[in-house]
Amino acid sequence: MKIAVASEGNQVTGHFGHCDQFMIFDAENEQIVRQEAVPNPGHKPGFLPNFLADRGVNVIISGGMGGGAVEIFNERGVEVITGASGDARAAAEQYLAGNLASTGSVCHEHAHHDECGD
Repeated sequence: MKIAVASEGNQVTGHFGHCDQFMIFDAENEQIVRQEAVPNPGHKPGFLPNFLADRGVNVIISGGMGGGAVEIFNERGVEVITGASGDARAAAEQYLAGNLASTGSVCHEHAHHDECGD
């Protein structure tokens, strides 16, 4: 299983598309066995969900996310967890333990991306 966390440094970011990087965690038997930081290649509508799905990501974790991205992830069979915060690895570990559920935090206006996840 591959879990991507939209992050700024090692912290979960408030808005998926504007993150610095994606921390991608490979998990086996509910344990993280590998991690890598993948720089955000750029925010273009519809690009990032397909970019991550094409990398084999099964789950995306973020503070907030636009509805268009959520829809594309759903079409690609990638589980979306929004409303997360704190340490990126800890968020992935909480997901694996069954202790991280999505709040459904969806950003509706990119002009206010700093407010996403609130």
